[in-house]
Amino acid sequence: MSIERIGAGARMSKAVVHGGVVYTAGQVADVSKGGSVADQTAEILGLLEATLREAGSAKSKILSATVYLADIATFPELNSVWDAWVDKSAPPARATVETKLVAPEYKVEIALIAAL
Repeated sequence: MSIERIGAGARMSKAVVHGGVVYTAGQVADVSKGGSVADQTAEILGLLEATLREAGSAKSKILSATVYLADIATFPELNSVWDAWVDKSAPPARATVETKLVAPEYKVEIALIAAL
């Protein structure tokens, strides 16, 4: 069974496709780095949707999402963007946890697992 690496770098790949499944790396905001949770979430979801397309998948095929928040008090702000974006006919399983992220400017990180 083949393994396809998308956006492979020295340390990690943006996504890995294996066995009919796409595994994305955790994504953080670049343009809206330091901005609001809503802005960062919207940017990240756009990046992830583009990665899924590149892999041959789509947001309707997301199986699982893991969301990391620097401050769980921003959960409603995250959900306001997520709820507008997610495919309502195919919502994935999702976990959201509060954790310290790699830099204080990052407020959200999201990783997905999706079917092809």
